[in-house]
Amino acid sequence: MQKTKKSIVKRFKVTGRGKLLRRTPGRRHLLGAKSTKQKRQSRRDRTVSPGHAANFRKAMPHSF
Repeated sequence: MQKTKKSIVKRFKVTGRGKLLRRTPGRRHLLGAKSTKQKRQSRRDRTVSPGHAANFRKAMPHSF
């Protein structure tokens, strides 16, 4: 039985259909230099690309 990688579980969320969501980077500081459009679009979570998601699923065996 494989253990869960806790650092990955904290950073990613599993949707009801099994997709992985991630936060959009670049929201911590230096926000005055970023455009309003860039800040607005970075509010929502993004889906993880399928190639990366396969590796993350192996690290979270009990989340699916």
